[in-house]
Amino acid sequence: MPRIELRTEIKANKKIVFDLARSIDLHKISTEHTNETAIAGKTSGLIEMDEWVTWNAKHFGMYHKLTSKITEFERPTLFVDEMVKGAFKSFRHEHRFEDLNGGTLMIDYFDYESPFGILGTLADKLFLKKYMTDLLATRNHSIKDFAETAKWEKIVE
Repeated sequence: MPRIELRTEIKANKKIVFDLARSIDLHKISTEHTNETAIAGKTSGLIEMDEWVTWNAKHFGMYHKLTSKITEFERPTLFVDEMVKGAFKSFRHEHRFEDLNGGTLMIDYFDYESPFGILGTLADKLFLKKYMTDLLATRNHSIKDFAETAKWEKIVE
């Protein structure tokens, strides 16, 4: 099972970073390049424990639906979303937030399992792990950009 680990240093308060990371609205902004939209469940605002969202997005030239649910939630240090239904066999995305030099260290652990057995394993090695890493890094860049400027005030009220 592949694991992606990203560490993003952000010069902003941990509570602001935490809330931006769970914002449906910022998620939509950060994934505009995939035409990602929230189509069911929690479709705007800040997602909470036991809430779920269904996303529709274009990846690899095709639209895919994916539903994830918040399964752990400890504001402002941790939340976990897990796939309920979608293209992966499974995924678990752990979001951790630690104090760092007056700012925040945001840590992502993204564990996933591709479908299709050996073909899925081959896809992971050839392109999928890099694609998912780049997608998460782009999202984290958006969180950092909003957190370190006054833009966060438009997302977190």
